[in-house]
Amino acid sequence: MRPDGRDLQQMTDEDSVNWFPHPAPDGRHMLYLAYPGGKKGHPFGKDVELRLMPAEGGKSRTLTTLYGGQGTINVPCWAPDSARFAYVSYSA
Repeated sequence: MRPDGRDLQQMTDEDSVNWFPHPAPDGRHMLYLAYPGGKKGHPFGKDVELRLMPAEGGKSRTLTTLYGGQGTINVPCWAPDSARFAYVSYSA
């Protein structure tokens, strides 16, 4: 969407339930959390995937599968140079 909230566009068309989109500071990528299809909300303590896609849209790729969910990437997580990001994985 534009900064003023206009022109909303869905970026993904996957069966997963996607949450917490984080655009990279350089504007090239979008990082997000993917829950298995059919999951309601964004609960803690679930098997999820951390996915990366081009910011202009297109195919995403799974970076890692982890035990996480709510709290994994809730806050700004990218390094200022867009080269790295932080996330939280929990123990089952």
